[in-house]
Amino acid sequence: MEGNKRWVNGNLQHPDRDPDRRQFVAQTQEPYGVILSCIDSRVPPELLFDTGLGDLYVLRTGAQAVGPVVTGSVEYGPLTSGTPLIVVLGHQRCGAAKAAYDALRDGATLPGNLQAIVEALQPAYKKALKQRGPDPVDTMIRAQAELTAADLRSNKDLSPLVKKGSLAVVSAYYSLDTGRVDILSGTPA
Repeated sequence: MEGNKRWVNGNLQHPDRDPDRRQFVAQTQEPYGVILSCIDSRVPPELLFDTGLGDLYVLRTGAQAVGPVVTGSVEYGPLTSGTPLIVVLGHQRCGAAKAAYDALRDGATLPGNLQAIVEALQPAYKKALKQRGPDPVDTMIRAQAELTAADLRSNKDLSPLVKKGSLAVVSAYYSLDTGRVDILSGTPA
């Protein structure tokens, strides 16, 4: 979050981005966080948290949609090297969430494998309908981040780490307008 404050204020340090750091992490890595964010080109986690090489495991899928390979990839850091933080990062004006929302509302089927994103976002869509927020797509985006984080927190392999306090799984929301990341749920103790 310190890096995000620097991003918002334009006081970037660009840490860990030089040949010395490249040499340091060439043989091994110990990232302090896993970020599961969207494929959106306006949401690069390394930049908006002002981090560098070897600091984060970053996974990007449309609207943070998950499946076994993505979940396994998220599990990698905490289960193999004790990475203490997972952040599921939704964002303002998510095109994948908007497309899924529209398809679910209209009963439409998206082409190709885009329909898999629609199906993955059905629980967030249903939650958004119940919450009746002023912007249903934005409500769905936030719900998707929260539901995905909750699923990871209760994951059979990650939940013991969460329970003993060695892993925090948080949901967060990135504002394209301000550059600010706000924690939605799962704030570390």
